[in-house]
Amino acid sequence: MKKKKSWREKLADAKDLPKVVAIPPGMQPKWGSGTIVIPAPVEVDQIMRKVPKGKLITINGIREILACKHGATLGCPITAGIFARIAAGAAEEDEAEGKKRVTPYWRTLKSGGELNSKYPGGIEGQRAKLEAEGHTVVCRGQRFFVKDYEQSKPRL
Repeated sequence: MKKKKSWREKLADAKDLPKVVAIPPGMQPKWGSGTIVIPAPVEVDQIMRKVPKGKLITINGIREILACKHGATLGCPITAGIFARIAAGAAEEDEAEGKKRVTPYWRTLKSGGELNSKYPGGIEGQRAKLEAEGHTVVCRGQRFFVKDYEQSKPRL
């Protein structure tokens, strides 16, 4: 039986990434033509690590940074989200081992400033960490958002 990879192992597994390719035809109706960068997981983690206390970034913000870094039209919307989740899991493993400096994944939001239920601790875990840093979390229907998240954008 194959041993399940840890989050840290997943984070370190670059799988021949990053790579820049033409935007696939199936994505062009939504995203247009040009190129798309499929980042390495560690690249997403590196950006997330740079977000200081009191500041916030969205997955879209990470995608913009990656596209600029690689000279691409677009940062991949699918892999950026998956790799942010992997970075969060790796941070939780680090924290469980007593490490003090972990990736502050809770400062990375979904588009529109929405909290990510897939992060360790779910919505309540992310909400507690964000509120501890002075952010206000509001509920809209069944979803949770950081109020005025745009005003907390970091300069990376």
